[in-house]
Amino acid sequence: MTVTETAGPPKYPFGPVVRLDLHPRYAELCRNEPVSRVTMPYGGEAWLLTGYHEIKEFLADPRFSSHAATEPDTARVTPLPLRPGNLLSMDPPDHGRIRKVVAHAFRPRIVSQLADRMRDLVDSELDAMEEAGPPGDLVQRLAIPLPVRMIVELFGVPYEERAEFRRYSDVFVATSAHTKEEINEARDGLEEFLRRLIAKRRSSLSDDLISVLIEALDAGELSEVEAVRTGIGVLMAGHETSLSMISNVCFLLLAQRELYARLCDDPRLIDPALEEMLRIIPLRSVGSFPRRASEDVVIGGVTIRKGDTVIFQRAQGDRDERVFEDPDTIRFDRERNPHLGFGHGMHYCLGASLARAELRVALEGLMARFPSLRLAGTAEDVPWKPGLIARAPESLLVTW
Repeated sequence: MTVTETAGPPKYPFGPVVRLDLHPRYAELCRNEPVSRVTMPYGGEAWLLTGYHEIKEFLADPRFSSHAATEPDTARVTPLPLRPGNLLSMDPPDHGRIRKVVAHAFRPRIVSQLADRMRDLVDSELDAMEEAGPPGDLVQRLAIPLPVRMIVELFGVPYEERAEFRRYSDVFVATSAHTKEEINEARDGLEEFLRRLIAKRRSSLSDDLISVLIEALDAGELSEVEAVRTGIGVLMAGHETSLSMISNVCFLLLAQRELYARLCDDPRLIDPALEEMLRIIPLRSVGSFPRRASEDVVIGGVTIRKGDTVIFQRAQGDRDERVFEDPDTIRFDRERNPHLGFGHGMHYCLGASLARAELRVALEGLMARFPSLRLAGTAEDVPWKPGLIARAPESLLVTW
């Protein structure tokens, strides 16, 4: 008698990442099995959420622990789990305590002041691109310098030292592009960079985030590890995700150039257009950072057991036909767009207003200066960064 082995949950990710495409398996799951079981590259099996309602319910439920997901046996897509002490790896009450400290640096007044400098920087970079003549690279001329300059100003990193933390950043956010030893080395390098910056800035405090962290550290409101790792989290989220998103928005608008032409013809559409970009673009190459259930929880009619790992694919949730009409079509006239591009619940992105401002200023600058902008080749010619958490073109050559 032959015993047939039963197949386990499907391996995740489902296939190679292709530009801004979502693997078709996500849509099938969203429609038929929005809470499903998968086998992760590291740590075993996890639950994958693909439905909008299921993801939103999960994000708002405190019974799913980010801190528990720092355990080495957590199912995940990265070679190493997140380290404790980062906002992304914290639960209440520590998360609320530190988020309150960090939020001080993202006040509307601060973001408004940065917006004026954004415009000057965008104008300067586009001046240089225009003077050099086509082809220009929007990654090097726009997507990298804008968020990097803004985060170093917001954070208080000396601009001349930006190359040091940039050297570690791509390694830090790798899935398969680097080994776990290289990732660990990058994490250690970033922590040492932050410790040196804290020591250097104690005698010259101002209104930036590093000063806020130092004051909270001296007041006993957070530990040195929390100050350092929270700082790293803000630095990374504040420039890696923004530069990836600026690159992706430019790529998508120029790959479907009628969208760019429509915006140039009617710049009043820019705000709803950007919200639609935030909805439709799958910024992450794979699912979310994991969380683990602290007790048995029912999501979408499925019981998730205590200790189980859960991830979600936000971009598929934002294409859920139960919520979004004609979800796979880019529509600048979408009246209702409750996308989850910046998350939901207690981990909602602190820098959402800054990220929106950067996207808006970058796009306004491009449209005003280069209404005839187009890709220098085809969309298929654009090279993409491999093996990282965030999708982004390696370069984006354009002409005008």
